[in-house]
Amino acid sequence: MSYKVVNKFNDSQDNNLLYEIGDGYPKGKHKPSKKRIEELSNVHPKYKVVFIEEVEKKKE
Repeated sequence: MSYKVVNKFNDSQDNNLLYEIGDGYPKGKHKPSKKRIEELSNVHPKYKVVFIEEVEKKKE
């Protein structure tokens, strides 16, 4: 699955790498856990925003 960033954040589980709005997630060779994907794709309890969303692949 592919994800895109919808709110800017620093990924504490990827050397505090900065993700800007519109970036793909993850970058490079980083392989986030299913739990991490869930944390970022649901409303964060502290910041009250979603950080990533799944990108649908276009059918040709």
